[in-house]
Parts: sequence; C-alpha cells; structure tokens
Amino acid sequence: MSTVLSNFDTWKKFLSDRVSAAKNMGMSEETISKLAFEIGEFLDQKVDPKNEEERVLKELWDVGDDSERQTIARMMVKLAEKHG
Repeated sequence: MSTVLSNFDTWKKFLSDRVSAAKNMGMSEETISKLAFEIGEFLDQKVDPKNEEERVLKELWDVGDDSERQTIARMMVKLAEKHG
C-alpha cells in the first residue's frame, strides 16, 4: 500500500476503484463513508504521509473532531467518485 500512497493521483485512482467496487457490491453511500472514515483513522495512526497532499489531509484530520473527520471521509469518497 505504501506505493499507492506515494503519489496522490495514484491514491485517488485507488480510492476511485475501491468506491466503484463497493457500489457494484451494493454498498450504500453511508456504508462507504463509514469505511472511508475507518480507513482515515487507520492511516492517521499507522501511516506517515508520503506527499504534501497527504500531509495536509493528516493535519486537517488531526485538528478535526469526529464529525469533521466524517466530513473529510465523505469528501474523499466524493473526490474518488469524481476521478473514477
């Protein structure tokens, strides 16, 4: 996964592919957003940012409360859908 995270465009494509697959499996937007939140929590705790975009996201994640983090997760899903 570190290769996927090393380039932000690659990361967006990776997310886009995963969001599309989740939708094809019948997952709802709410479920996908919850999964995105959980992935965000994991990345925040376990993975160092690999580029400037990820550093900005981490800083926003770190200062946000749960509600704001859920919003960031939903926005990342929308970004992934846009680039899909």
